[in-house]
Amino acid sequence: MPAPLPIAHDVSLQAFNTFGIAARARAYLALTGTEQLAALRADPALARMPRLLLGGGSNVLLTGDVDALVLHMAMRGRALAGTSATHVLVKAAAGENWHDFVQFTLAQGWGGLENLSLIPGTVGAAPIQNIGAYGAEIKDVFHALTVFDLATGELRSMDAAACRFGYRDSVFKRPEGQGLVIVDVTFALPKAWSANLRYAELAQAVAEAGFTAPTAKQVGDTVVAIRRRKLPDPAVIGNAGSFFKNPVVTRAQCDQLLAAYPALVHHAQPDGSEKLAAGWLIDQCGWKGRTMGAAGVYPKQALVLVNNGGASGAEVVALARAIQADVLARYGVALETEPVFV
Repeated sequence: MPAPLPIAHDVSLQAFNTFGIAARARAYLALTGTEQLAALRADPALARMPRLLLGGGSNVLLTGDVDALVLHMAMRGRALAGTSATHVLVKAAAGENWHDFVQFTLAQGWGGLENLSLIPGTVGAAPIQNIGAYGAEIKDVFHALTVFDLATGELRSMDAAACRFGYRDSVFKRPEGQGLVIVDVTFALPKAWSANLRYAELAQAVAEAGFTAPTAKQVGDTVVAIRRRKLPDPAVIGNAGSFFKNPVVTRAQCDQLLAAYPALVHHAQPDGSEKLAAGWLIDQCGWKGRTMGAAGVYPKQALVLVNNGGASGAEVVALARAIQADVLARYGVALETEPVFV
């Protein structure tokens, strides 16, 4: 008979979410292998219990105690998975720290993930959000991933088409993806690497550092320096990174806004739409540095909401709703939140 699952009860989740929200879980299990997922399905009581899959807790806002079994991803491992004429395939388990994994690839001389340096969270969570920064997204270097289907008990591979990546979006954020637990992710990193400096701020920082022909490691180090300068360290100030998505509007709507607000920050998209800078919109509404209770807007970056100490999830939600209302009233633009509210 297999050993019983090491499930704990009434567990604090404060250390497991980067906002540092004090919430508790009805039950908790650190997931170290797929055999535990199979055991969950085989136990009738556990199979009926509501579940919450938690990675690094960097893209979640706990609005109260969690009346569910929290499955905390703790699977580890990373390795070269193969090569082709054009790419190096690198696989990492879902519980690996994302930034540590990026640093691992750069240490091997494999470029491709450097623009995504210092993004908090785990490898398994990265495809869910299709994380992106400085002109790069997960989908640009994605090869495949493995999921455990909680409905069928099957392990299967999914390619990029099956993942249905979009802007900060994937199938895993939709109802049909809710029962799929990402076990590992494989990335295809180009052998013929060239620096992605399409993002103006990164290009300028690389030039100012004196890198005329930057290596992937140098680009990654520059990204780290930029992020540390602009964004709060979750270990010091609780936060979930960018709290709002950059809204995408039609070209006509953008033109109307530019007529009224010539300084509007916008970026043309391949499909003819325009992506607006949510941080700029929030800043123009006067929210940078403001607080509501113990929740606030980071003084250096209006896109980041922070826990100034002891904030509840409800306080963060109230602050977010107030910001959304002001931006909608002034610009007619609806801001969507990035973190998942639980």
